[in-house]
Amino acid sequence: MRLTLHRTLIALTSALAIVPSAFAAPLTTLDRNGAWVTVEAYGPNVVHVTIAVDKDEVLKGPGYGILAKHADNGAFRHAAGNDGDTFTSNGMTLHVNAAPPARTPSQPEKYFAPSLAPVGLQVKNAQGEQILDMQGWEMSPQTVSGEKTYQVGATFAAARDEHYYGMGQNQESTGALDLRGRTLDCKHWYDAPAGETVCVPFMVSSKGYGIVWDNPSATRFSAGIHGRTTFQSNVGERVSFFVITGKTADEIYSGYARLTGKTPIPPKAAFGLIQSKARYDSQQEVLRVANTYRQKKYPLDVMVVDWFYWTRMGQMDINPAEFPDPDGMNKQLHDMGMQSIVSIWPRFETAGRYFNELDAKGYLLKDKDGKTVDGLPFRSDRTGGLIDATNPKARQWFWEKARDNVLSHGFDYPWLDETEPDLVPDGFFYSIGSGDRYHNLFPLLHVEGFADNMRAWKPNKRVLILSRAAYLGSQRTGALFWSSDVNATWEALQRQIPTGLNMTASGIAMWGNDIGGWQSIPATSGGTKPPLLDPSDARDVVGQNNDYPELLTRWFEYGTFLPTLRLHGQHKHTDIWSFGKQAEAVLSHYDALRYQLIPYIYSQAKFTHDTGAPFMRGLWMDFPNDPNVANIGTEYMFGPAFLVAPVTEQGQTEKNVYLPAGSDWYNFWTDEKLAGGQWVKVAAPIDRIPVFVKAGSIVPLGTAIQSTATKQGIAQVKVYPGRDGTFDLYDDDGVSYDYEKGKGTTTRLHWNDGAGKLTASGGDANVAKNLPGLVKVAGK
Repeated sequence: MRLTLHRTLIALTSALAIVPSAFAAPLTTLDRNGAWVTVEAYGPNVVHVTIAVDKDEVLKGPGYGILAKHADNGAFRHAAGNDGDTFTSNGMTLHVNAAPPARTPSQPEKYFAPSLAPVGLQVKNAQGEQILDMQGWEMSPQTVSGEKTYQVGATFAAARDEHYYGMGQNQESTGALDLRGRTLDCKHWYDAPAGETVCVPFMVSSKGYGIVWDNPSATRFSAGIHGRTTFQSNVGERVSFFVITGKTADEIYSGYARLTGKTPIPPKAAFGLIQSKARYDSQQEVLRVANTYRQKKYPLDVMVVDWFYWTRMGQMDINPAEFPDPDGMNKQLHDMGMQSIVSIWPRFETAGRYFNELDAKGYLLKDKDGKTVDGLPFRSDRTGGLIDATNPKARQWFWEKARDNVLSHGFDYPWLDETEPDLVPDGFFYSIGSGDRYHNLFPLLHVEGFADNMRAWKPNKRVLILSRAAYLGSQRTGALFWSSDVNATWEALQRQIPTGLNMTASGIAMWGNDIGGWQSIPATSGGTKPPLLDPSDARDVVGQNNDYPELLTRWFEYGTFLPTLRLHGQHKHTDIWSFGKQAEAVLSHYDALRYQLIPYIYSQAKFTHDTGAPFMRGLWMDFPNDPNVANIGTEYMFGPAFLVAPVTEQGQTEKNVYLPAGSDWYNFWTDEKLAGGQWVKVAAPIDRIPVFVKAGSIVPLGTAIQSTATKQGIAQVKVYPGRDGTFDLYDDDGVSYDYEKGKGTTTRLHWNDGAGKLTASGGDANVAKNLPGLVKVAGK
């Protein structure tokens, strides 16, 4: 009786939840003698295919994260023939096979063959080459959380030379990037053994297509095993996926952005140094750290107030004993040209002031009997109910309390932690249905609901949110994503590089990690070689872990070439000067370098906004004709110019780096020119991360500033000759949404290699005027 009542309540409240938008009528609905297939388009290079036994299921439109209003069938022509149905545009051709003729099944088939009507389809690219072949689909009846449903899946042929990327964040690899031969559990999982996994079910193939798998339940993805690539989701009543084609990786990402949303340009402060710690125990400590940065003249943009500034979990207050004047604290930060981020959790302790209200309103995750779930018995954090982000009234309540109780005290941006969510929903119930059915959905609804309200509250101040998980479309929320509570070890650092490259390959461009690792510093060293930095003057922070200053320094060097640079950790101190004088000298140098690179990085943020393509890129994106790069996850491109090869081994002072074929390369530190298509051994002393610059690159370098609150000029434009090159230098006010109205400036820098001349056109007149004095040509 209780379960029946709970089901009824879910049905009633689901009408109030965010639901996918109404969608345009499909190109057609096909009857395949026991299976229904719909086809709709989202422009000339994106098709949506839905397959089900029940016709109503294929007519429901796309799922969460998809911008159904962008459906556009206008580019396609439909032709029906004896062999099936063909849909053609100038970007792709989709053919859905005709139903095979009826026949009597053999004796083995009666027992072992699928009972579903067969459906097969093929996709060709704009050149007429077949790039995808779906060979089968699955709907296997099962009962999940008391609900009769199906396990749903699809199988695609895998070419022998095909490589796969994306599928969100998975930290199992220490170097290999290609997903081929691997089986991934695509689900949000904080406790994953190698580090938190995050499911963004978007896979990109080296054959020039991507598949967006439209199902938010836990999904198993197997890539190129026994000649097959499969998607298999735990709960569903249909198979739904999108195919995106493109001659280049960037064309595929353009289709993904059209399908799921653009990545906004973050406030410029997001690209400066972000200083965080778990946790600053008072506003005095926050201000002490901020003031020390200014006294030492180390650039810094953002101070972060992490958890337990509150009096109780879910109290949504600020402890006056530790933070007696948060308004005054934030004013002092603002006066120093800094901004602030504050952590806001979605958990509510039963003894807190809001639990009874939330419980009575049904705004928290429920069990099968309709009772609020309080913590998890199998983990040490056993306190608190989870806000039900699928309920729009609960989202609005959460926003209003966060705004009035916390953000209104002068904090600039929220950190929405535990967005996996940490309170695992499997076996429990949201307002829209079971946590099993919607396992991966929470971060999209929770963060997007908050982001929309932030923009409505301050309509011309860009949203910035730290978020620990993502789903299809999460890039459109203005969030910065990071790899969760990783260990403070060399192994964890190694895992970050391929992890990040597959996350950005999933359309989540604004990704980073906790520089130095979040978990406590291990008590003793994990290194086998003498440390490259003296730890003796940092004992109060590192204890007997002699190589931790070296690890942190290598991690920070890597972070300098990430979309976001954020120091964090569950350590006594996490700031630049707390790991010894030798480490401080190197860290402060890279902090200054990061700020020199902001004009370059900010221009890449505009590129991502315009194209949907990430600017932290696996080598396969830019060098598709070089087979040697397909599985390299130890180095990457950072924008169009930089090839970055982080040092991830203790005591390492030289590193083998692959320079992709098709270009010459310059050592960033020495200007030495080397040919591509070879492995080179590169010197990597402790103050040098191996970085190369592609010939033909133009790199603008900014003037020295203490934060992005100061207008930054261009100090130098470095040119790396060897071929013609173009760079679009972009700038705007760094704060508002005026860029959406075209109010930013784009200065096109062009290098004519034959003439040995750099010119500027459009945009900033000062850049063009001063260009002759700014140009520095590598090797001259």
